[in-house]
Amino acid sequence: MKGRRALTACVRGFAVSWLALVSIILSVLTILSICFIPLGVGVFTTPPLIRAVRAHANQRRLLAATWADVRIQLPYRPLPADRRSGVTGQVELCTLLLKDPATWRDLLWLQIDMTAGYVIALLAFAFMPYGLEGFVLAAGVWQPIVDAGGTYWYAFLPIDSQWTALLAVPVGAGFIAAGTAVSPLLLRGHFLLSRAFLDPTPHMQLEQRVRRLTETRHDAVDTSAAELRRIERDLHDGAQARLVAMGMSLGTVEALIERDPAKAKELLAAARTNSAEALAELRDLVRGIHPPVLAERGLGDAVRALALRMAVDVEVDVDLAGRPEEPVESAAYFAVSEVLTNAAKHAGASRMWLDLHHEDGMLRIAVTDDGHGGAEIAPGGGLSGVERRLGTFDGVLAVSSPTGGPTMVTMEIPCTLSARGAAR
Repeated sequence: MKGRRALTACVRGFAVSWLALVSIILSVLTILSICFIPLGVGVFTTPPLIRAVRAHANQRRLLAATWADVRIQLPYRPLPADRRSGVTGQVELCTLLLKDPATWRDLLWLQIDMTAGYVIALLAFAFMPYGLEGFVLAAGVWQPIVDAGGTYWYAFLPIDSQWTALLAVPVGAGFIAAGTAVSPLLLRGHFLLSRAFLDPTPHMQLEQRVRRLTETRHDAVDTSAAELRRIERDLHDGAQARLVAMGMSLGTVEALIERDPAKAKELLAAARTNSAEALAELRDLVRGIHPPVLAERGLGDAVRALALRMAVDVEVDVDLAGRPEEPVESAAYFAVSEVLTNAAKHAGASRMWLDLHHEDGMLRIAVTDDGHGGAEIAPGGGLSGVERRLGTFDGVLAVSSPTGGPTMVTMEIPCTLSARGAAR
């Protein structure tokens, strides 16, 4: 297992070392393009080259995560969607890209990648092949090499006879042993070096957090305003209208109670029906604002009750040692409700699975269905609304839904659990 891991690191180190050539080309072309900006040409060539640099850096981020479990975050500022077109828009785009500190950190990383990064990746590759060379020399290959150029040095060992060639075997075995231990560490070291330049600085992370909080604050304000409008509309069109009708009926009853008791009884029955319907609508409205089972029993029992009302069978697994804060609990409940409802309506699923647990300061929710897949976070869609709701609490939503299924929607919300009640 260890040897296989080392051999894999050796091959990957060789592959990564060739990427230094891409770094050299992109570095030269981008620097030249920036120098040509005063001449006007660079305004048109710099943006696509910076995008190419970012794609190259993102490829390294992907390799770091998959090959060495080194996570490198994205530091780039978002570009405005409403940029102008034409030359003016091109100048604006070029300016925005050059004002982004991540652009200059990417360029600095290119210089490091083509030098120190290249050396480290090449060392991750070199130990194993160089060790095998000792066995090849001992097999007789030393003879034509020495005949052509005299004494051949293998590491610290001069090879000029079969005896010295045989001594290359333990030396080569030593290099292979060293490579087995060192190659994975060198490959990881290469990606850690990349992370030092590609990861956002604390200042950039703070800027990203402020920008995200600003966006989520606007989303929260918009969501709250929309929710208030919905409640007002539901009250106006439902319970309020029924209560007004009931008041009019009671006024008519008052006028008819002596001269037409039968008609008065009929109107009283209608008023009673209106009051019952108004009460039911008010209960539904309150349940939509904050379900009683959520307030009384907690998130675990609330999602179980939600699953029982679904038309599709839902298998629920809850592991919570306490309860999140009420705003987080409510956001998680309605997020689960929206995801389950979407899956039941659009996925064509016959079964769903809901996993809810708290780990490492995160409330993690996974909803999986066996439907036809193809779900995505589209602007104005249900999942987009869930993403905005979770974003208010610094939460994230991820969707994995290949065509043909299955679909998995994962949600994470940072929170702590309190002892005010455990979700069973």
